[in-house]
Amino acid sequence: MSAIVIDGKLVHYETIGRGRPVVFIHGWIGSWRYWMVAMDDLSERYRAYALDLWGFGETDRRQDGYSLDMYMELVERFLDELGLQQVSLIGHGLGGVIALRLAASLPERVDRVAAVCTPLAGTAIAPPLATFTNHHNGDWVARILGRRQASAYPEVLIEAAKADLRAVVGGIQTLLREDLRPVVENLTIPVLLLYGKNDPLVYPPDERWLRQLEENIYYFYLEESAHFPMLDEANR
Repeated sequence: MSAIVIDGKLVHYETIGRGRPVVFIHGWIGSWRYWMVAMDDLSERYRAYALDLWGFGETDRRQDGYSLDMYMELVERFLDELGLQQVSLIGHGLGGVIALRLAASLPERVDRVAAVCTPLAGTAIAPPLATFTNHHNGDWVARILGRRQASAYPEVLIEAAKADLRAVVGGIQTLLREDLRPVVENLTIPVLLLYGKNDPLVYPPDERWLRQLEENIYYFYLEESAHFPMLDEANR
């Protein structure tokens, strides 16, 4: 286990490999563990990093709430603390929002982005996720994913138990307010938008909009994946 201290609080991360740095950012019920297979696959050519965001995994919770700006600042300070001047970012869900926003605000530090199952607008979020509030308790992952889906992801259930529910709700509320389409349209670096064909939580962008994007924007659908392609098709 590796960690740094930011604002007097512990931020957990893991790293493996050698080469150009790639930073993985998890989503709204995630942790760094979702990326273990992907990190291992990249480790022969890249130095892979994955951190736990505030309120998730082994990173400390915040008493002052959670916001997109707070998460963006966390990732930027993480890069500063580790001396990472230019990186590629790979984000899932909320992590994809963070990655795309950072690419826009720090163009000199982000050389490419992959956004996995990332809603590019609030309307892309399906009702099970959009209507979730912190009044839910108990088996809340099953309430969102459905019991059959939830049982297929033991990793998700384990990591969700560690999460601060306020961070989960804050992440969802952040996604509902976002419209990343202008951000994507204005990026000049390579961007990959990756979606699971069977995702019950996030709708992919409109095909007509995707087709009119510049040549630096790529999109791809994984036929056998739902909301967690890094678990559903881990070896692709």
